[in-house]
Amino acid sequence: MNTDQALDIEIYCESIEIQRIGSRAVHKAQEESRRLDVPNVFSHNGSLYYELPNGELTTVDPFADPDS
Repeated sequence: MNTDQALDIEIYCESIEIQRIGSRAVHKAQEESRRLDVPNVFSHNGSLYYELPNGELTTVDPFADPDS
C-alpha cells in the first residue's frame, strides 16, 4: 500500500467517526426537544418540515407570529 492510499483510508476512517459523533449529537438534541415539547425542524429536498411535540409533521412554521 502506498502512502496516498494509507492517507486516504485514514481520512475516510476519521470522516466516518466525525459523522458518527454528529449523528449521535443530532439524535440527542432531537430527544431533548421532544422531552421539552419543542418542535424539531429539518429539511428534506429543500423544504422545511416541523415535527410537532405530538409527533405530527407539518410544513407550517409553528414559530411564526400569526399576526404577521
